[in-house]
Amino acid sequence: MAKKVSKNARVAQRAANVGSGKDHVKVVKAVKDPVTGRYTYKQMMVHKDKVKDFFADAK
Repeated sequence: MAKKVSKNARVAQRAANVGSGKDHVKVVKAVKDPVTGRYTYKQMMVHKDKVKDFFADAK
């Protein structure tokens, strides 16, 4: 049987892996086409600190 890892060990391991892929999130933004009125969706992988910038640039 596998041994369960304590929460404190996981937190310490996460701090050691700074800059890994877990710092990025997938964001989806609906963009309306002014000519047809249809919506298209823009998907991008963004660092979690820059999510607000991603949504703010279209306004």
